[in-house]
Amino acid sequence: MSKSKFSSRRLILGLVIGVGVLASATWLLRPEIGSRLFANAMEAAATRDVIGDLPDGMHLALCGTGSPLPDPSRAGPCSAVIIDGKLFIVDIGGGAVRRLGEMGLSPGQVEALLLTHFHSDHIDGMGELLLQRWAGGGHDEPLPVIAPEGVTPIVEGINIAYAADARYRVAHHGEDIMPPSGIGGVARPFTLPTDGAEQIVYDQDGLKIIAFAVNHEPVVPAVGYRFDYKGRSIVFSGDTTRSTTIEKVCDGCDVLVHEVLNAEMVAIVEAAMKKAGRPRIEKIMADIPDYHATPAEVAESAKAAKAKMLVFSHIVPAVPIGFLEPYYLKDVTTGFGGKMVMGKDGMLFILPANTDNIERRDLL
Repeated sequence: MSKSKFSSRRLILGLVIGVGVLASATWLLRPEIGSRLFANAMEAAATRDVIGDLPDGMHLALCGTGSPLPDPSRAGPCSAVIIDGKLFIVDIGGGAVRRLGEMGLSPGQVEALLLTHFHSDHIDGMGELLLQRWAGGGHDEPLPVIAPEGVTPIVEGINIAYAADARYRVAHHGEDIMPPSGIGGVARPFTLPTDGAEQIVYDQDGLKIIAFAVNHEPVVPAVGYRFDYKGRSIVFSGDTTRSTTIEKVCDGCDVLVHEVLNAEMVAIVEAAMKKAGRPRIEKIMADIPDYHATPAEVAESAKAAKAKMLVFSHIVPAVPIGFLEPYYLKDVTTGFGGKMVMGKDGMLFILPANTDNIERRDLL
């Protein structure tokens, strides 16, 4: 064997042995490596400051773009409006509070919760939000829950359901950390607007929020909201059919966040349930298109409203992979002139004060 070949084989053998030793050491040191990785991750999470990095203005974060239908990529309905370090939450579906945490947004910074209506998928994260806001923020007053009349017994019921849990936490952590006066929520009901009227439900520190009635029959009350702050505006449709009221209220708004249902896809689900011999779900799928809006209807509404950006949310049925989005939106043929976005959990839209700019980031 030549000297050069012998040297090459020795080099290869040495590399193989070296890799083997390194792999063995890594395997044996897994607890130590895991400890360091975990500590680094916790330090990064603890110092992450999404809100502090935002410019002055009003900003929108999507903390839940799903619906009652299972979607592994989407929590239940939830949007967060961020103003001056505070969060205003619109609807709070299942999984949305944990999604907020994943996004780096603390429930402890929630200033108020607004509900569009009382369907379970829009309120079933409320208990967790009230608890996490109290525990994470050390608040000495309950969270205001702004919603149409009918909200009071809902908030009171959740307070009762979590009363034992709250007592345990006060006893465990002490009143300095868990102030008893801050437990739970307090209802702030308002009368349902009628005939296209608008009603101011919040007007403080330059932020004005108005409510307006929408058509989600037989669900009554049902409302949408418009937020205005420092020359920027965001409108939330709530659950509704196409609405001229929304078009009137938006009237050139910066962002229109609108629910959406693809009727063709729901019909396919209905047919599958019929074939599988599941008549209850078949009937539900047959019923739900009549109180939601299709992608084409929403796009037409956004065009009539002169919205600068349209964001689809409360997406029915589930669209777990991006490959399905062109099919979901295939009937959208209107010449909507603004930016159209298929909402996903973790999206953040930055609206600096007194400008027309809208920047998007992804927090997940």
